[in-house]
Amino acid sequence: MADVGEVLMSVLSTIRVPKPGDRVHKDECALSFSSPESEGGIYVCMNTFLGFGSQYVGRHHARTGQRAYLHITRTRKAKEDENNSGSGHPPKKKPTRLAIGIEGGFDVEQELYEEDVKVVILPDRQEVTSEDLGTMPDVVRERVSLSMSGIMAADSVSHTLQVQQWDGEVRQESKHAADLKQLDNGVKIPPRCGWRCEVCDLQENIWMNLTDGKVLCGRRYFDGSGGNNHALLHFQETGYPLAVKLGTITPDGADVYSYDEDDMVLDSKLPEHLAHFGINMMTMEKTERTMTELEIAVNQRVGEWEVIQESGTTLKPLFGPGLTGMKNLGNSCYLNSVMQVLFTVPDFQSTSVTPSLFSAFIIQAKLGYGLLSGEYSKPAPDPGDEIGASEPRGDQVGIAPRMFKALVGRGHPEFSTNRQQDAQEFLLHFINMVERNCRSGPNPSEAFRFLVEEKIVCQQSQKAKYTQRVDYIVQLPVPMDQAANTGEELKEAERRREEGDSSAPTVRAQIPFSACMAALSEPEMLTDFWSSAVQAKTSATKTTRFASFPDHLVIQIKKFTFGLDWVPKKLDVSIDVPDTLDLSGLCATGQQPGEELLPEVAPPPLMTPDVEVKAPVLDDSTVSQLCEMGFPLEACRKAVYYTGNTGIDAAMNWIMSHMDDPDFSAPLVLPGSSSGPGTTPTESLSEEHLATIVSMGFSRDQATKALRATSNVLERAVDWIFSHLDDLDSMEVSEAGRSAAESEGGRDPPPGPRVRDGPGKYELFAFISHMGTSTMCGHYVCHIKKDQQWVIFNDQKVCASEKPPKDLGYLYFYRRVAD
Repeated sequence: MADVGEVLMSVLSTIRVPKPGDRVHKDECALSFSSPESEGGIYVCMNTFLGFGSQYVGRHHARTGQRAYLHITRTRKAKEDENNSGSGHPPKKKPTRLAIGIEGGFDVEQELYEEDVKVVILPDRQEVTSEDLGTMPDVVRERVSLSMSGIMAADSVSHTLQVQQWDGEVRQESKHAADLKQLDNGVKIPPRCGWRCEVCDLQENIWMNLTDGKVLCGRRYFDGSGGNNHALLHFQETGYPLAVKLGTITPDGADVYSYDEDDMVLDSKLPEHLAHFGINMMTMEKTERTMTELEIAVNQRVGEWEVIQESGTTLKPLFGPGLTGMKNLGNSCYLNSVMQVLFTVPDFQSTSVTPSLFSAFIIQAKLGYGLLSGEYSKPAPDPGDEIGASEPRGDQVGIAPRMFKALVGRGHPEFSTNRQQDAQEFLLHFINMVERNCRSGPNPSEAFRFLVEEKIVCQQSQKAKYTQRVDYIVQLPVPMDQAANTGEELKEAERRREEGDSSAPTVRAQIPFSACMAALSEPEMLTDFWSSAVQAKTSATKTTRFASFPDHLVIQIKKFTFGLDWVPKKLDVSIDVPDTLDLSGLCATGQQPGEELLPEVAPPPLMTPDVEVKAPVLDDSTVSQLCEMGFPLEACRKAVYYTGNTGIDAAMNWIMSHMDDPDFSAPLVLPGSSSGPGTTPTESLSEEHLATIVSMGFSRDQATKALRATSNVLERAVDWIFSHLDDLDSMEVSEAGRSAAESEGGRDPPPGPRVRDGPGKYELFAFISHMGTSTMCGHYVCHIKKDQQWVIFNDQKVCASEKPPKDLGYLYFYRRVAD
């Protein structure tokens, strides 16, 4: 074996010192969830700074020729007993800030370790310690020492993701604060106590409007507590935007809410605004919990296992393949629950455990292996426990999906943060990401994809129009008026809650599942439908049916909704969701014999005849409503234009019928205009953008089509081209920008989206539940049926379920069963 100093000299050129901005993966293997605490430790390539477990470092050496690795092993230290009476654990400080990774916020898990670090030279695994470097030539000692210290000093990628700060208390200055109108109405508010709602005499959660000094109660919470909405109703009647929570005023500030901006805000002129109504801010003392303190209490409460699910039962921890817990990375329970369920679906198991799709989703394959292999499904060690404890702890070693969360959240304004998110929105985001990236090979999202047929019947002509769209989730409405217990039971529980009776039992509205299905399938009345048959606005009915049945069906219970005052709220309901489901009666039938179709006639133009091309006068309110639903601005403008300004329903119908158009999001191009998507000459497109797309393996004609369809915006063009691969493969784009299919009328149109179809009979195999008042707070857990036993997954806890609360779920997952 060669002298280790000579070996180091021979590989010195491959050893780098980390620079600012270099990503150092020293806490987690790139291909598995091995860490420095795992058996064998972690090997960090001293050139690329990628980390590898002991089972993968040899493969990396064989493929790259890299020989020098920094080997890091860690041994957990026992926690010291600080100010504790013998429990072995220091007392946890209660959080005082609604934040993560910030002093006073919720704790980010911090452990103490002893580290052992040395350089290992492959393939012979020669070891070099810091002491060994002292005997080597200066050039070797200096370069290797700098590299070692640089790697150890750098923040690892995993650590950076883990302790990413989130401060839920950061508030923006209200746009109304500087010039707030205050009425000279002689109102003076007593400064210390005796505050009551002027409408209902409630004495808690009292707010004062900063314009007219009205003292009114706050919003009613989902459980009936909080207030009676009188402060909100006052804003709706007057438009006076700012209110202060009286019991929170101190010399340092107070809770100020802007109803117009729908958020907690800062008011830099608060002392002046309070003094207007006789309140000296400097002499005030806090008598009520702030909104932040209330939310902290909710987050602490839902973080306890017994309170969240199946309280009062002893849950047996489970371990093994497919029973691996996931660490919560700071409000990431929504991601944990969704991915646990997805990796129960065979399509995601087969395509994700084998990293054959595309390089970015090697991280997805890594997550799949971590969840399914059972390698990390082991009881978490606790230095405070006595060795040889008879009962395993509920927590697992589990896996921390930091790389995966960073991958799927990259560039997204919500999923890239540490804030809580809606599980349904994340599921759709992830499915869309899979769709965009599955250029070839199996596409696991096909397991959920199905076609919806929408039939619109003009009530005046009785002629029909049929459209189809792709969907992945069935959104099931909750008809509150169909509750089985709408009588005295609910009223009595409501009365006791309003009176502050803490012993009042929890009584939920019991909604029959059959009523939810009926609400989904019954015809919807459209009052402002533009009928091409009568060339005028009239009424119509819209009926929705399944044009195909997917292998796996996802049902969302629409618990999160808006009240008549547009205030978000969660419906506290119990629904008798069945274990088996037969949707055969909701199968689409298509055009019926003797049924006439609405003619394809465009609505009247919105241009004046004496002007060649004039910007249309569009109904701004309709455009805004469509934009608020999440549709692109240009698509909304087109929808309003092509439906003749005939209202939201007609525009919405247009959007539903044209969502798959290549130029759906492209700017509106008026008749007679010489520019826009489809007419822009090739020379006007960015050559740099064309070259970028061509370098990705596409033809110049395909790149041209993508850029034309997206107004020459590179990022949108890349997304467009990946989501239209089937269309591109089925047509040859000519230099004029028209496809061969367009120029040869005899050809069949490009095939539609590929869907699986079969019997509409299903069985329930998983559901995700949410606890809390909003999707932006609270906690998610999931229940999955494995080998005929229900299992509850609550982050790192995986246990046999004793009482699966199937009636309280949010997302339900069914799989097809044979007839």
